[in-house]
Amino acid sequence: MQKKLYVGGLSYNTDVDEVRDLFVQAGEVVSVNIIKDKFTNQSRGFGFVEMATEQQASEAINKFNGKEFGGRKLTVNESKPQEKRNFSDNKGGGYGGGKRW
Repeated sequence: MQKKLYVGGLSYNTDVDEVRDLFVQAGEVVSVNIIKDKFTNQSRGFGFVEMATEQQASEAINKFNGKEFGGRKLTVNESKPQEKRNFSDNKGGGYGGGKRW
């Protein structure tokens, strides 16, 4: 079963191929996604790597968490599902809060 990993501490100049080349040392890499700022298109310094098996994901965590890569120390751990945001439940903040008589 495939396993997605969070990878933090990436250099802003690191590209997808460099991350793939690193993680392939722990096993088959299914996908690599580096998160970028939507306005500047610059890397935000973190991303996600999907490994083919849970065993390979565990090996990647053990091998690369805390390792220096691109001049920065990596944080590698199991990715957690993104929390759903409820934009309609703003509890009256900003405009539209409270009743207008």
